[in-house]
Amino acid sequence: MLRAIVIVILALALSACDVVTVLKDGMRQAAAVEGDLEQSTGVKPQVGFNWHNGRLTSVTVLFPKPYAAKPLGDLAGLVRAAVTKEFKQTPDAIVLSFTLDKESSI
Repeated sequence: MLRAIVIVILALALSACDVVTVLKDGMRQAAAVEGDLEQSTGVKPQVGFNWHNGRLTSVTVLFPKPYAAKPLGDLAGLVRAAVTKEFKQTPDAIVLSFTLDKESSI
């Protein structure tokens, strides 16, 4: 009985190592995307990601305010390039968003 418990615990620990590695690498890659976009736009966004079975399904890039220095299409190109470069794969979807406070007028 003790042997079975030890095997189950060891199996769970070894399977969790991959999850921890993926999460750690994803956080590092998200931080790199934030840095790249801050350097190219002057505004630091928040970047989130979602993996499913080893595939990058979505990346969310949230800017703290609307970005008016470039057209939206150019900004989307910058975001796509940074995400693809740092995550080393193209996600199924990239969600680009902006935070609007109550004082914003767009």
